[in-house]
Amino acid sequence: MNGTEAETIACERMPEIARELFASGGRMQMVYAWRPAPDAIELGYLASPPESGRFLLWRCRPEGEPPSLAAVWPSLGWYEREIMDLFGLGFRNHPEPNRLVMAEDIPPPFGGKAGAEAKAAREADLPGRLPGLAAGEVQTLPFGPVRADVLESAEFTFFYVGEHILHYQPHLFFKHRGMEQRFAGLAPAAGVVLAERVSGVGSVAHGLAYCQAIEAAAGCEVPERALRLRVLLAELERVYNHLHYFGHLANTTTLKVGEAQGKLLEERAKQINARLTGSRLLRGLLTPGGLSRDLAPGDWLGALLESLRAEVLRYLDLLEHSASHLDRLITTGRLDPRVALDQGATGPVQRASGIDRDLRRDHPYAAYAELPFAVAVRSEGDAYARAAVRAAEIATSIALMQRVLGVLEAGPVRASCQAPPGSAGLGWAESPRGTLFYAVHVGADGRLARVKIKSPSFSNWRVFPFTVHESNMMDYAINEASFGLTIAGCAR
Repeated sequence: MNGTEAETIACERMPEIARELFASGGRMQMVYAWRPAPDAIELGYLASPPESGRFLLWRCRPEGEPPSLAAVWPSLGWYEREIMDLFGLGFRNHPEPNRLVMAEDIPPPFGGKAGAEAKAAREADLPGRLPGLAAGEVQTLPFGPVRADVLESAEFTFFYVGEHILHYQPHLFFKHRGMEQRFAGLAPAAGVVLAERVSGVGSVAHGLAYCQAIEAAAGCEVPERALRLRVLLAELERVYNHLHYFGHLANTTTLKVGEAQGKLLEERAKQINARLTGSRLLRGLLTPGGLSRDLAPGDWLGALLESLRAEVLRYLDLLEHSASHLDRLITTGRLDPRVALDQGATGPVQRASGIDRDLRRDHPYAAYAELPFAVAVRSEGDAYARAAVRAAEIATSIALMQRVLGVLEAGPVRASCQAPPGSAGLGWAESPRGTLFYAVHVGADGRLARVKIKSPSFSNWRVFPFTVHESNMMDYAINEASFGLTIAGCAR
């Protein structure tokens, strides 16, 4: 696969390789499956070694059920269960072989049969999602899937005594849309339209990671102006996402004026987007090979960004000096660094727990290599730290955009980019919520055969329950808001 260092191995070697990667300080990113032929299945294990700047991909074709790596890398547990549900491939000795994505009576959409361990677990009446109650005073509260306001559909089950939460179990896949399946059969150039709609608030990040995967498969060179404009678009998306985050977080701490101000600033950021591109969500510009059309960010854009920066700094300073707001954030939902690493936390969530990783710096893409910046990191791991990281990132994003405007030169914004039949590529982006990967396989007919998406919310939803256990009901909404999660980005 272009875009990374790939090696074909026997699946039985993967536990040994995973342990070596763990010992070296590397990180496993995901595992995915695809069918190179109707009667064949291939697994791809993507990892980042401790040295920055490259990714490793181990490919294998299992004979029978491959060994589960969840005991070595717990973050892979959900990916393996997703493969069980979608491809009908079981993983030997998986600690949680029950369904994750699909209901029990739905056959695997990518073919195959239910894995032997999953079938055995169901026949043994092993609990699918919920633990049993050991004490009569423990109460159960199922909440959702329809929730108040305009929140996405999800069901959360709380086991609690008084206000104390003993255990929490999310069920997130009520509206699983099969987005990865929808790519199959599309022309590579058309796939970006679908990628931009996987998660609406991450249109640029998804579209950019997809385009870069196609560009890696095609081996095409994106013009310099387009690379710099891609940075501008990505940071515009980060700013409006983070401003929405602060408005929503203020709502959960009952700071209603703070909520209104945050969402007003989000609206002003989206108005800048619309004036520059014609789209508040920055859609319709990215295409394999560059941009679909040029942009004209004149002096007006720099002036608006500077005005927005001043307003945002004032707003964040007011939040920082609102005692009732801070009191609800500090120590709430603390995420231990070891749990963050083991369970696969990403983006501001991992950086708030002391894990210093950012794809823009560690695996630079677009024009980030020529735009060095400081990565915001905190060590407390609580809701306040997660907010502080995002606050610092807003200032960094605006500074990056001003620097792009200063080095933007005239030139083409699109190059010819045709991924040949049988090619494959990997693309990535640091979205507002964290690491995002697209693995793309082009079939013999030149159309998309498989597109795998690793989204940050899929990773962070797995981590989130570890901050809810042993917490209290009054802090739950604040804790969830501090993670900045989306269901659309998880239930793809």
